[in-house]
This record gives sequence, structure tokens and C-alpha cells, in this order.
Amino acid sequence: MKKYFYVINIQYLGYRFHGWQKQPKVKTLHLMVDRTLNFILEGKTFKSLSSGRTDAMVSAECAAFELFLFEPLENLEAFLELFNYNLPQDIRATAIREVDASFNIINHSKTKEYLYLFAHGQKCHPFCAPIMTTILDTLDIEVMKQGAKLFEGEHYLKSYCYKATDNGIYTREIQLCELVENTIYTANYFPKNTYLLRVRGKGFMRNQIRLMMGALIDLGKGKLTLDDIKASLLPTSLVRMNYIAPASGLILNNIEFE
Repeated sequence: MKKYFYVINIQYLGYRFHGWQKQPKVKTLHLMVDRTLNFILEGKTFKSLSSGRTDAMVSAECAAFELFLFEPLENLEAFLELFNYNLPQDIRATAIREVDASFNIINHSKTKEYLYLFAHGQKCHPFCAPIMTTILDTLDIEVMKQGAKLFEGEHYLKSYCYKATDNGIYTREIQLCELVENTIYTANYFPKNTYLLRVRGKGFMRNQIRLMMGALIDLGKGKLTLDDIKASLLPTSLVRMNYIAPASGLILNNIEFE
């Protein structure tokens, strides 16, 4: 039977979900997406496949999944509207396009950009919790900015992979890594000054961004130095970063297929 292929971009607030991947007895994003698709497709055969997994409580401004069907969608805009009408309020589809059989959402070359949103030095309003991490200690933001820049370029990143093995590929390129003041997300209950780490690259290992952010937080607290960060990026490094920054501050900001 002929197959039809579509890429759908979605946004979601990940705070109440146990990540993307379906798991027994817990609510995941893939579960909710497939339940909605099954309802609006009225039991027709389909398959959905994500461009990548996100962890529990991680959010996305622009994620994507591929939808496989045996019958074509007659009106893409009408389908998108129906999909959104039936999705939970913390998931929204933003775009749909048809692709051909040569497209593979997992293996197709892509660039991802993540943001990590945080504040420091005070207890924040509870409403901040779904998308922002609060570090109660006062952090040296200026040295953290310097530390973030050290990650740019090609480095040996085994220290920033959760449960790294001896046969992984750990030499990877980070196209952009910067720590800047947050001007993207605003709310009247946010603290006066908030910050975000922006990281862009072609692929990231398990918990890599959160381990990088954890190292920068320890740098800001004075537990690590800039030399420690530099040393952790060398092929000779035996350091294992063990502070994984909380998941709720992490946002998949964009994904671009080449």
C-alpha cells in the first residue's frame, strides 16, 4: 500500500509529562499525541515518530514528529485545526507539511537549539516553576558567561554525557553556547533579572545540556573554575560532571532540517 508522510511541528509545556517516549502507567507526550491522532483519524492506521526524545518536564517551543498514513490528508490546514481542537491545552501543533519517502525524521541532518532559563539569589513565585529553575545561591553571572563560551567549537564531551560508556562518540561540535539576559520570556511574577543559556548544535547526548548547565551553576557558585571547565573538555579528561541541572528550565527552542 502507498504511504503518505507528513512532518508536524508542535509546542508543549512539559511540566506535567514524563517526557516524550511512551512508558507504562505514566502520562507522556507521545501517548497524548497518539491518543488524539487515533481519535481524529477515526481508527485509521497510522504511525508517529519523533525527531528526538525530551526528558520529563522538559518543554518545547518547536519540536517535530513525522506522521505516516496509508491515506492522504485532503486538507492540511483543516487537519491541523482539528488536531489542535482535540489536543490537551499544554500541547499545540503549529505547522504541517508533506514530505516524501526519502525523509527520515531521526536520521535526517538537523540542527537543534536549546534554551535553559534560570534565576538566582531569591525564592521565586511558584508560577515560575514550570519553565524556570531557581538557584537560591547568588551566582557570579559574569564568570558563567565566560564559562559558557568555552563550550563553543569541537570538544571531547564525555564528561557531559549521563552514564557514558567507553565506546561512545564524544568528540562533538557545539555551534553556539552563550549565557545572556533573558528577554524572551516575561511575566509580572518573574524576578527582575532572569537569564538563559542558549546552546546550538547538530546533536546532543543524554542530559548533555543539563550537565553543561550544572557545571556552569557550580562555576557561578565558586565550586569550579574556568580552568576546571577547560580541562573537562580535553580528551585526557577523567572528570565526570555529576550535577544535572533540573529539567524544568530546559526548552527545545528550535529544530531545523537541512
